[in-house]
Amino acid sequence: MIMNFEQIDQFKKELDHYRPLPPEVVKNLKAFYLVDWTYHSNAIEGNTLSLLETKVVIEKGLTIGGKKLEEHFEVMNHTEAIHFIEEQVQNQTPLTERTVKDVHHLILKNIDDRNAGRYRSVNVRISGSEHTPPHFLQLDEEMRKLLSWYDSNKTELHPVQLAALFHFKFVYIHPFSDGNGRTARLLMNLILMGHGYPPAIVKAEDNQRLEYYNTLELASVQNQLVPFIELIAECVKDSLHNYISMIK
Repeated sequence: MIMNFEQIDQFKKELDHYRPLPPEVVKNLKAFYLVDWTYHSNAIEGNTLSLLETKVVIEKGLTIGGKKLEEHFEVMNHTEAIHFIEEQVQNQTPLTERTVKDVHHLILKNIDDRNAGRYRSVNVRISGSEHTPPHFLQLDEEMRKLLSWYDSNKTELHPVQLAALFHFKFVYIHPFSDGNGRTARLLMNLILMGHGYPPAIVKAEDNQRLEYYNTLELASVQNQLVPFIELIAECVKDSLHNYISMIK
């Protein structure tokens, strides 16, 4: 699968030209993406906290009247998971099955402690999808295959293609009872950030959220992977553009 990432490569080269980035810029960008990434990833899954409410929960530790306690935990958990993958990137920790389970545990702790960090022990169907995930007895083997595929391709594929395909393959397996989407997007960005890219944010607005689900369905049911990779590439491009604009 040959794809053209020329414009992304140009943006990445320009961003690298400014490195090391000024500390105040890094601090500002991290604060912005902590809120933006958390808001959009949770909103895609149905969390009703607004962008501003998400910011208040993260930065002030306040609860929002009329909102579920679970939604507040989703915000705090996702924030902690971002900090975790930033540490993994900084320490150049290899992506392993332990990483996958640790990220998922952070996503579901205090919400579903029984299943946090544990592969599902039941068969599931995905609402609105024709794709049927693998039988739960196959999950250990499927996840071993996924991580083996990653290890074999991490220096062969373009980082954006690698990250997007890992995301797709992960949600195709659907290893957990809940939290697969948020975990997939965190792991996708772990890969991107490990290659020096800013996090790619899939927006929760109706047009991009619909395209996100439609392209995942197309990849899952018809094995048409290019539209999903192109969507993620656009998200990467947006983030690179935002980073460069901030520096300038």
